[in-house]
Amino acid sequence: MTRMHAVDAIVLILEKEGATETFGLPGAAINPLYSAMKAHGGIRHTLARHVEGASHMADGFTRSAPGNIGVCLGTSGPAGTDMITGLYAAAADSQPILCITGQAPVAVLDKEDFQAVDIASIAAPVTKMAKAVLEAGQVPGVFQTAFQLMRSARPGPVLIDLPIDVQQTEIEFDIDAYEPLAPAKPTATPAQAEKILDLIAEAEHPIIIAGGGILGADAADRLVEFAELTSIPVSPTLMGWGAIPDDHPLAAGMVGIQTHVRYGNASFLESDLVIGIGNRWANRHTGDLDVYRKGRKFVHIDIEPTQIGRVFAPDFGVASDAGAALDALLAAARSRSGRLPDFTGWAGECTARKSTEHRKTNFTEVPIKPQRVYQEMNRAFGRDVTYVSTIGLSQIAGAQMLHVYRPRHWINAGQAGPLGWTGPAALGVAKGKPGETVVALSGDYDFQFMIEELAVGAQHQIPYVHVVVNNSYLGLIRQSQRGFDMDYEVSLAFENINASGSASSGYGVDHVAVAQGLGCKALRVEDPELIGEGLRVAKELMDEHQVPVVVEVILERVTNISMGAALDAINEFETLAQTPADAPTALSPMSELAAAK
Repeated sequence: MTRMHAVDAIVLILEKEGATETFGLPGAAINPLYSAMKAHGGIRHTLARHVEGASHMADGFTRSAPGNIGVCLGTSGPAGTDMITGLYAAAADSQPILCITGQAPVAVLDKEDFQAVDIASIAAPVTKMAKAVLEAGQVPGVFQTAFQLMRSARPGPVLIDLPIDVQQTEIEFDIDAYEPLAPAKPTATPAQAEKILDLIAEAEHPIIIAGGGILGADAADRLVEFAELTSIPVSPTLMGWGAIPDDHPLAAGMVGIQTHVRYGNASFLESDLVIGIGNRWANRHTGDLDVYRKGRKFVHIDIEPTQIGRVFAPDFGVASDAGAALDALLAAARSRSGRLPDFTGWAGECTARKSTEHRKTNFTEVPIKPQRVYQEMNRAFGRDVTYVSTIGLSQIAGAQMLHVYRPRHWINAGQAGPLGWTGPAALGVAKGKPGETVVALSGDYDFQFMIEELAVGAQHQIPYVHVVVNNSYLGLIRQSQRGFDMDYEVSLAFENINASGSASSGYGVDHVAVAQGLGCKALRVEDPELIGEGLRVAKELMDEHQVPVVVEVILERVTNISMGAALDAINEFETLAQTPADAPTALSPMSELAAAK
């Protein structure tokens, strides 16, 4: 056995577990771990400007590729408490991140020492495990358990709190004898798969709802294979977007009361069997449950047993990893080759709907309407882009009008939706996808929340494009206030005595100036005909300087984005597309028949 400090053992464990990308801020109580990282040299570190930002960077890195686990570091007091929002966002979306905090010495933990807080108790509700390690000999076992838990069943974050004296204590440890523990995941049985196939055999219009669990299981290829084998259309959730390419013939379009496409809702309302795989039946997806459930049977497959029946009781529920369930379904479907109904006619109906019911995007007004921004993003970024977003009208409109073609090419904080997540998460995504095009999408308020993290991208040369649609409003909250007949405390507008550019006058914060002051490149677009050129220039600047590039688009102050309370009651606030030219980047051009209607 080898004798070493506990922190040296931790660094070796991180390397063996494959968690070598860290984000954080050093501080007195975590300096021993930083010292071990420096001495070892195999752990990469990105210095954040805010510890919440570090947690979102770790989250973005985790989401960027299968198997990733981002690590965030800081002290227990203000750093640990700052990370709680990041832990919540990761837990809500089933993302494994590891938070390591440095704590005051064990002897003073109950004496209100400087920056000493019971961070394990604070973090417990938003983690799979939150533990303060008070004995150095327990360090290897706690980390081994942490990695197993993060990867087991429904993935999620873990926090480990390390008193400074525990970090510096010598222990006996042999990394060659250390082995990661196998994660535990429930698996669908052949009998359960056969039961689902029985329900499919009785259906006329089945549809698959593909959730984020499919991406978590790295099972998008198996989803597409099962859909093609059975000719069942697939609708991704917001968290599962990209599990099937948007332009695949069996991609029916996203369903929801906010993030959706009109033809996706229309096809869902014609379905009679809904097979949910790795999804949660989130309320922004279902809307009014009476409408959502009427006339349909439901199968729910989820890795977390307590999710089944949580929102409504399905006709058949299976606790299983999405990949394992798809393996079982594929085997069952192959064994019934030629004995399942032919759903090609139904699938063709869903495909035909993709040429109808388009929203207009080709607006020419000044100030710019937001729909035009997404049209130009489709043109500028094509198939290979990875989008990062979190919340607000920008995210909702983006999900209605952008296109995603690959797994993990739409990365979104879905359930928690914390403002400020987008920028630091995009940095984490860009770290996980070096050399690829990463594009963040924010409204002005989301962008302002953690704008200081742009300096991280400049310092560490982490290039990405950040599209900021600026109407100087809390747009989603303003729209929701319509029901209260008010527009109260949601405007961000003011006359900025230092603002540059004609349209920015009265829009408050000069985002271009701030971004440039933080070491990034930035440009402002005020004419809809120049959006495409602005995005082209932004890509060139990103490639040349290897820093974040901000594209601020000045929007009209008030725009209401399509949404409603039920799938059959979506409010359309703008004129719908009447001709193919009204929606030139739609996945399927508007048919002449649809245009005639």
